[in-house]
Formats: sequence, structure tokens, C-alpha cells
Amino acid sequence: MTTVVIVCGALLAVAAALTVVRLIAGPTLLDRAVALDVLIAITVVGIGLEAAYNQHTTTLPILLAVSLVGFVGSVAVARFAIRRPDE
Repeated sequence: MTTVVIVCGALLAVAAALTVVRLIAGPTLLDRAVALDVLIAITVVGIGLEAAYNQHTTTLPILLAVSLVGFVGSVAVARFAIRRPDE
């Protein structure tokens, strides 16, 4: 079990590092927004991995809150990025 957790943690760390590169180098605002969404998803999975390994059930509200913040941030960026034809 420990080997699986270490491998999954390493893969999540590599994915997070590549996502941060895209977040910094993204040419447009929407590329950066998608990278931030992916980084939030990686964070949620990492917290879930830790909770499953240590058998914590108290981290479920944290996972819910982080997911909700990610969703609200995505909606805010999408509404900001909309270009109306009359403007």
C-alpha cells in the first residue's frame, strides 16, 4: 500500500509541476484559467490520497470546500472572459 501511495504522490507532483509551468507560460487568460482548474483538481486528489492512506474521514469538508472554490473561480473567469457582440 505504501508503494502505491508513493507512486501516486510522485505522479501528482509531476502533474502539478507541469501544470504550474502551463500556468506561468500560458499565452492567454483562458489557458491560465484551465491550468488553475487542473491544479485545483490535482490538489483535491492529493488531499484525497492522503485521507485514504491515513483513513481520515474528517477531510471530506476540506475536499468539498476546495472543489467549490475551484468551481466558483472557473465560473468567475468564464463570465469575465465572455465578449459580448454589442460591446
